[in-house]
Amino acid sequence: MKTMVRKWGNSFGIRIPSAYIKEFDLKGGSLVEIKQNRGRLVIIPKKNTLDELLSKVNDKNMQERIDTGSPVGKEEW
Repeated sequence: MKTMVRKWGNSFGIRIPSAYIKEFDLKGGSLVEIKQNRGRLVIIPKKNTLDELLSKVNDKNMQERIDTGSPVGKEEW
């Protein structure tokens, strides 16, 4: 797929086609990494690790514990 480099303020930018937006689950504000590899620009979507996601949990956004009752099979809690 081809796209055009455009001037954006003092920088330049590209539009990412909607097919890639859907495929890589990108949204406005999504972080990506741009690398140079053998004369090519490579855009890599940033995926959060479990530790990064858990670091955002705090007392204000913690949900109440839900009692799911007693085990009904071979669950281990």
